[in-house]
Amino acid sequence: MRQTIETLLEALKSSHHDTRTHLFDVHIEKLDGDSLTLTGRVLDQAGFEALGGALAELPALAVDTASIQVLRRPGNRHLRVGTNLTGLYDTPGFSKALSSELVFGTELEILAEEGRWVFTRQNDGYLGWAYRPYLSDQPLAAATHLVIVPSIELRDAPNDYSSAILSRLLSGTGVAVLETRGAWAHVAANLTGWLPVSSLRALANLPATEAERRETMVHDAKRMMGVPYLWGGCTGNGIDCSGFARYVHALSGIPIPRDADMQHSAARPIKAPEDCQPGDVVFFAENASSRGITHVGISLGGWDMIHSSRGRNGVYIDNIQEKQGLREIFVSAGTFF
Repeated sequence: MRQTIETLLEALKSSHHDTRTHLFDVHIEKLDGDSLTLTGRVLDQAGFEALGGALAELPALAVDTASIQVLRRPGNRHLRVGTNLTGLYDTPGFSKALSSELVFGTELEILAEEGRWVFTRQNDGYLGWAYRPYLSDQPLAAATHLVIVPSIELRDAPNDYSSAILSRLLSGTGVAVLETRGAWAHVAANLTGWLPVSSLRALANLPATEAERRETMVHDAKRMMGVPYLWGGCTGNGIDCSGFARYVHALSGIPIPRDADMQHSAARPIKAPEDCQPGDVVFFAENASSRGITHVGISLGGWDMIHSSRGRNGVYIDNIQEKQGLREIFVSAGTFF
């Protein structure tokens, strides 16, 4: 009986295998005759109900599931990133693997706590551990603009690049513009200060048509030229391939998943990659990764693309057909238009 139950639990865990968006960690605490006690954690009520349905298929057992935690509850706290940038980690600790980054204002649902670390869920379902002292429970001013440059100094006075630097805001950060004076905007972010209006894009003025979006995406992508490669990076401090693709789409009001394999699954396939238009995406697979797709770039039209490449250590332009290393691992093309 124990083997049957363990096989059932392993099957359920396998169906929730992608720990970036799912969690199913249930195991046997006690099995005594026809009495079974389970313990562990599931992400949500749907996972708990899936467990109940699977157990119902077994011979009659008195099953105690009271020790199983359901992490997503209606009363969970929601916090926002209160610093200009913080990391998201696979497990608690700054020495652990960086899975992504979170800019100021990013909303997080708090699922669990461990010391000074919290297990969180973003609005798109992405899970990870964040450092609690860098999160805020204070109300934030609603964002009106996005930072569209790799990074920009936040200063204590307008019209003067010699004024004191208060902080730096990073690409993709949402800020609230409080007032403008000529070429400068007074903004509220993790601190309040001044920065050039040219470094911002109003949320009310995101490109509206497909043609405008494609043109804007190319312009935004090229603005990041030379930003260094960083695994898990999402900003002008350093960025990985899928973080770059996600960032460029976000600046045109197009939300896409975080990682390359997720983007591949979500994109609408393009049958003839040579017909790619600017702003489409191209996918690659290297080595024997369990995720399949390991790299993504943004098409500039045809086989030309811009991408954050580990090989070139940053954001640069390449032609897929002309570069053997890319040509050999090319898989397909897609689009979010």
